[in-house]
Amino acid sequence: MKLMAKYYKVDDCEIGEDTIVRDYVNLYGCKIGNGCRVAAYVEIQRGVKIGDRCKIEAFAFIPSGVTIEDEVFVGPHACFTNDRVPKATGDWEVTPTLVKKGSSIGANATVVCGVTIGENALVGAGAVVTKDVPANAIVVGAPARIIGSRDSSGKKTKGKGRR
Repeated sequence: MKLMAKYYKVDDCEIGEDTIVRDYVNLYGCKIGNGCRVAAYVEIQRGVKIGDRCKIEAFAFIPSGVTIEDEVFVGPHACFTNDRVPKATGDWEVTPTLVKKGSSIGANATVVCGVTIGENALVGAGAVVTKDVPANAIVVGAPARIIGSRDSSGKKTKGKGRR
């Protein structure tokens, strides 16, 4: 790990080789793979697993229960949830979320817990993901809906897109 930060909180984490962590991050009990980039103001909570060669942009929030596979991009201000019925007091239950290899989560997207984002899928900026996203799908909107698909290089292959 290359800690390129002056102000940070890293507690009980496994962080892989060639991973760069920037300033003002909070990392608790998580596992981050090799060759990742974690930007400033990111929080990654206990039990989160992040694969190799991922890029987590500024202000992303990744709570307990989230698993992110290899080569995933998480855009700035992206937010994951982990409780289907949040409340201020009482018990709560973590609901797992899976982001598969090669997927991209756009800026300001919200991913509601309990979903799987398929391999190489693209979640557009500001989308609210409330159900599973198939592999190679492009989804946008609130709630997110499929508008097309992309190939393994990330280029759009079908669908009209938004107008």
